[in-house]
Amino acid sequence: MKHSPNRSRVGAASFALLAAFLLFICVDTANGQKRRPVVNKNPTKTVAAKRASPAIAIVIDERLSVLRFEPSLTGIPLQRMSAGRTMQITGSRQTGDGLTFYRVQLPPEKSGWVQAEAVVRTDRSDEDARLLRLIRASDGFEQIERAVIFLENFPNSTFRPAVLLMLGDLVENISQRLSRDAARRFDEDEMRANAAPIQSFYLNYNGLDRYRRLGIGFVFNQKSKQFHYDGVAWREIVQKHKQSYESAEAQKRLDALAEKMK
Repeated sequence: MKHSPNRSRVGAASFALLAAFLLFICVDTANGQKRRPVVNKNPTKTVAAKRASPAIAIVIDERLSVLRFEPSLTGIPLQRMSAGRTMQITGSRQTGDGLTFYRVQLPPEKSGWVQAEAVVRTDRSDEDARLLRLIRASDGFEQIERAVIFLENFPNSTFRPAVLLMLGDLVENISQRLSRDAARRFDEDEMRANAAPIQSFYLNYNGLDRYRRLGIGFVFNQKSKQFHYDGVAWREIVQKHKQSYESAEAQKRLDALAEKMK
């Protein structure tokens, strides 16, 4: 019995269609497996890993902030780290003479050991008090710099209103010296010859630069040719720490600032 050519072609087409359908199912199943989210079979382990993440440390004392190859005061120095430098603590070791060194990791790939007293840790409850003691014992630019480090890294500290008030007073006091230095630097005739506004010379004064890099702002009274602190720290006390002793004092500073800027 002979098969017709048409019937043979229909059979071949049906077989090809069936094969393509089976191939589509296999491919779709494979893709579906690839898209399936990974199920965490041990969520407790993930929580523990998060809790074990490295602590953050910030340099507060450049006199001690030498990154060393090994945990020893005689260890090979790799670099001296500047105040405010942030790093991760990955371990610690106590030396025979009673000093503690932290093993630290600096981005992107540098690591080493640093003396514990050179840094402050954000994961310990008593570190804000230690930094406050250091701030109060400091003077000059370092005192302001350490106060800024405190405010950046301890937002919930009970000492925050005191540090805010202190920072504002320090900057207002230093603004008087900056005003005198700028006045000696600038010549009135030369500024007028340039035709730029007088206040633009003062507000571009390079003596303000290192304070502005810390996020500290100044305002300028053109009539008296005096810089003043812009009052941001005092305003935070009045707005967010109304029940604190420092709130009334901060308001006095803001009222005095308004008078100075008239």
